[in-house]
Amino acid sequence: ALMAATTPPLPGPSGATDALIADFVTFLKRRDVSHGSYALARKTVEMLREFITQRRWSTAKELIDLVHSAGKQLESGRPGEFVVGNMARRVLRLIREAYAQCANQNQNMEDGGVNAVASLHELLTAPDRTCDYNVPFKALRGNIMQAFQELLEELECSAQNISMQALEHIHVNEIIMTLGHSSTVETFLKAAGKKRPFHVIIAESAPTYQGQDLAVSLGQAGIETTLITDSAIYAVMSRVNKVIIGTSAVTADGGLMAVNGTHNLALAAKLQSVPVIVCASTFKLTPRYLCSYDQDSFNCLASPAQMANYQEADVAGAVHLAYPLFDYVPPELVNLFIFNIGGNAPSYVYRMLSEYYHADDFEF
Repeated sequence: ALMAATTPPLPGPSGATDALIADFVTFLKRRDVSHGSYALARKTVEMLREFITQRRWSTAKELIDLVHSAGKQLESGRPGEFVVGNMARRVLRLIREAYAQCANQNQNMEDGGVNAVASLHELLTAPDRTCDYNVPFKALRGNIMQAFQELLEELECSAQNISMQALEHIHVNEIIMTLGHSSTVETFLKAAGKKRPFHVIIAESAPTYQGQDLAVSLGQAGIETTLITDSAIYAVMSRVNKVIIGTSAVTADGGLMAVNGTHNLALAAKLQSVPVIVCASTFKLTPRYLCSYDQDSFNCLASPAQMANYQEADVAGAVHLAYPLFDYVPPELVNLFIFNIGGNAPSYVYRMLSEYYHADDFEF
């Protein structure tokens, strides 16, 4: 009975690859906070590359089934973290594009070819054509490994590509507000601080107080910084020129799964007509939809010990303390996304999903 309740094994020969997936799932369940989104995305891609290298497969169909099964297990390791599943979907997209490249090179479009990148006009006017990915190609493995290398290079340069756009959005003597500590936002602000002066107001993001770390880092970089409490956000919002924040995930409708307190910040900015700019890499794009009233589907609860310690046990024992880690921010509260490929409005996210993920891979 215990064996039947466990996760089903991956198709194909068992061995070190099963242990590779199991070890990574165990790592995800530990929720090591020292690994940010970028580190987790890179680690996932490197693990999947090793997984594909060690597995025996002959066609793209077999490989897609393997990665589908692996991606389902990886997502179960940390349900509230979408980056792992996003990287598995990116890998599946790379496999399909590598197969299409091989099919085009062999002029075998009728048997198994499919356009790797299609324009919107081609998507609407193309005939209904199914692709079973069952045609074997000798060059497929080499094309996939090359695509893996390009993906890793894209991940490595994502934060730098975002920071290169800083001067287009931050102007002289502007007042910028942010919340907590996002490494992407930190790099973005420091890039602009090298060229022009501006003032940053940072909400400390209690009870983790990660905003204090960002304030120290920006201060050491010579950027004028003011640290405020979360309760003072609305009071100073009228003086702010724009809000620049990070996010943990960008949902299919252009919404955000961001650090707790971001929704209040975005609401205050909306009321004061202050634009909200979100700095995010493309690996944070997820085909999932979230909603604020369905907290159990996406949110994670942390220990409330930071808000009520054991010395207050008499009081804390009489109440129920919930400490959610994330907020859902609807797309109507976001004005602009700054991705590593450029700036886009929230309404364009649907098109980016079709460019980075295949429709058959939205659900594992």
